Amino acid sequence: MRPVPLLSALLGPLALCALLLPARGHLANTDAALLLVVVVVAVSTLGRRWAGALAAVSAALWFDFFFTRPYQTFAITKSADLVTAGLLLAVGLAVSQLAARARRYRLTAVTGTDHLARVRDTAVLARSANSALTVVDHVRAQLIELLQLDECRFEYGALLGHPPRLAPDGSVTVDGVPWDADRLGLPPGPVELRLFGTGRYLGRFLVTGTPGTVPTRQARLVAATLADQAGAALDALQRPVRAA
Repeated sequence: MRPVPLLSALLGPLALCALLLPARGHLANTDAALLLVVVVVAVSTLGRRWAGALAAVSAALWFDFFFTRPYQTFAITKSADLVTAGLLLAVGLAVSQLAARARRYRLTAVTGTDHLARVRDTAVLARSANSALTVVDHVRAQLIELLQLDECRFEYGALLGHPPRLAPDGSVTVDGVPWDADRLGLPPGPVELRLFGTGRYLGRFLVTGTPGTVPTRQARLVAATLADQAGAALDALQRPVRAA
């Protein structure tokens, strides 16, 4: 767990309770609970799902400790306070889930826009470039960013060896056996991404993943699309190409 979201989740509700404590005799418990929900919302918006859930639990506990009788204990004697504490916990957990889902949708939208831009820019370059090598170099740079690669090189011509393969559907195989790239990332060592034009093999990118990174399936699908564009450029321009 990262320290800043963890500290915010644990100490944010406690800090608010300390600020509200002098007004405890004049502040309704429901009002205190609503203010604690605001803290949970803030933590959920800025942190991850676990941070929001932890803030919800922290808020419910400190509400119980400071604002329900007997004070400075985790016991609750009044049924109304018990309901308020339970609602505070339930609302806080719900907010943390909704905030996490909103972040995921936002990330998906931003990522999808970025992927479309990569495919569009490559298509524009392929139409205007007078050298297939220009397109290949462009795609090579795109693959490094897209898949967070440690290394990427292009080989033109005959196949050598049998490295793991990244298929057009985004799946990865090692010696013909499926590799769980969604969980493990790319296999160690070079992984080939083949280029074809009018049904014939033209060359391949050999990509080496950075340890600890896990490119998404969507990113791998975009990588295969970019490779198809490079293959089409090689096939259409009919120019000799040296290895990048």
